[in-house]
Amino acid sequence: MIQAMIFDLDGTLVQTERLKAMSYARASVELCPHELRESAVFEAFKDVVGFSRQEVATALMQRFGLQEAAQARMAELGVSTPWQAFVQVRLRIYEKMLADPEVLRSNQWPYNVALLQEAHRTGCRTGLATMSTCSQTRRVLEILELTDAFDFVATRDDVEHGKPDPEIYQLVGRELAVPAVECLVIEDSPSGVKAALAAGMWCIAVTTPFTRASIHAERLLDDRWVVDDPATLMSVVRQMYEKRRQD
Repeated sequence: MIQAMIFDLDGTLVQTERLKAMSYARASVELCPHELRESAVFEAFKDVVGFSRQEVATALMQRFGLQEAAQARMAELGVSTPWQAFVQVRLRIYEKMLADPEVLRSNQWPYNVALLQEAHRTGCRTGLATMSTCSQTRRVLEILELTDAFDFVATRDDVEHGKPDPEIYQLVGRELAVPAVECLVIEDSPSGVKAALAAGMWCIAVTTPFTRASIHAERLLDDRWVVDDPATLMSVVRQMYEKRRQD
């Protein structure tokens, strides 16, 4: 039986990939020495979602010719490389987004949040496993009024290794006092799915426009546990519960 439900935060409860794409797009336009549309960078971000900041910044700088403009901002921003300057410009924009409660509220994933609230309401143990920092996580949960929705919250500050390492899911499972085989993880990204499976847990992937192609390409889960239409999530979860009950 499923005794606990563990959620990812970024991309699962909140559309942070969209916000990150927007921040990179606006930073690129700010740096760009020629005409550049935000929509072009937004689409390009889909090719690098899940990469490190250095990899994302470097790829976008090369694609849109931002190297010299970023280099010119290095001294002002106190960094040593153009990609770091680009990241700092982008982070200033991203932090402003996160500081606006309405931006976060309007970018939550309603069906995933509804599942969390239903699990909490029915007495299922609930956990959060996120690679966001503790302070960022606290702010997001407060704004979305989800602070009391979890029995245990683990952030990147609590583990040595990030996803796809299973450490953070193992930690949440221990703190919830629920065996791994009785935990169901709700994720959106390949790295998160890999972490959940490596922890020995069941997993349902709710894809986003930024992760859909990679989730299907890597075929980490049986197709029935991959949700492309969030409106069907509750039905898929019920199928998972029934399978576990039969097992």
